[in-house]
Amino acid sequence: MIRAYKFLMRPTVRQTQALGEMLRDHCSLYNGALQERRDAYRHVSKTTVRYGQQSVQLKDIRSFDPECQGRWSFSSQQATLRRLDKAFAAFFRRVKSGEKPGYPRFRGVNWFDTVEFPKDGDGCRWDSTPHDPVTRVRLQGVGHVKVHQHRAVAGRIKTVSVKREGRQWFVVLTAEQVQPEQLPATGAVVGIDLGIANFLADSSGGFVPNPRHGAKSAAKLEAAQQALSRFPRVRRDKRAANHRRAVEKVAKLHARSAASASTTPTKPPLTSYADTISSRTKTSGSATWSGVPRRSPTSVPRAVSCPTGPAGRPDSTARSPMPDGGCS
Repeated sequence: MIRAYKFLMRPTVRQTQALGEMLRDHCSLYNGALQERRDAYRHVSKTTVRYGQQSVQLKDIRSFDPECQGRWSFSSQQATLRRLDKAFAAFFRRVKSGEKPGYPRFRGVNWFDTVEFPKDGDGCRWDSTPHDPVTRVRLQGVGHVKVHQHRAVAGRIKTVSVKREGRQWFVVLTAEQVQPEQLPATGAVVGIDLGIANFLADSSGGFVPNPRHGAKSAAKLEAAQQALSRFPRVRRDKRAANHRRAVEKVAKLHARSAASASTTPTKPPLTSYADTISSRTKTSGSATWSGVPRRSPTSVPRAVSCPTGPAGRPDSTARSPMPDGGCS
């Protein structure tokens, strides 16, 4: 059984700067790999670029740019390329099934907020200072970052991810745990039905009211959005600090509402369970990336920059779905 743990990090000023640079460089790597796939497919040779071919280029890219791409974990950069590969796999799956495909987009630095380390000990180390009473996580290129560990982590750590939410930084751990033993059967059966007027109803006649987290926070969210809309676009650069705070306030209210909605309200306890019917319901830097072209017998031009529009954001034409498909 895999379980995830999310803890708040408390980085220093320099560590916060390094974390931001890490996200920016991984975002540039993601955009550059996406640009390479697009240009290779649009070439007359219709060359297909896959994850394995782009992963081989990482060694040359790191040696070509040691101050940026060379600072970070090789495994985390491979995870970023796998992330793009999964996006293309999902795109082709939707095309094949006749759904609306949605071609993978270029990511702005504010849209790229997660870096994954596939293995604990490879570019990262959870609880890197066991002799210290304060829990820390070590990240390559960043250092030992303090973590507010509010509960114990059970099981073997498999992956470590760094996530940015507004101005806060979190570390997300996935741990492999032993499957818990089932409780002995008692012969009692209960059915649960999820509804709209009520959150759920059970077969014994009990009801749990809908918590309506969105309605409770709607007034605060509306006021924050109205305050954000008052900033004129023509003079936004002179009010960057106030505009940034307004954006962060709206994002924080959205995140708080989503977190409250994901919390299941307490159900009146029943005497025993043997079978339960349940349902499961399923985050700006430079947009250019300098890389070393992949050596290939086929002469295919490799792009080293992503088309950008105003304010360093990728051009809207580059984000539009491709009618001729793409490459994976």
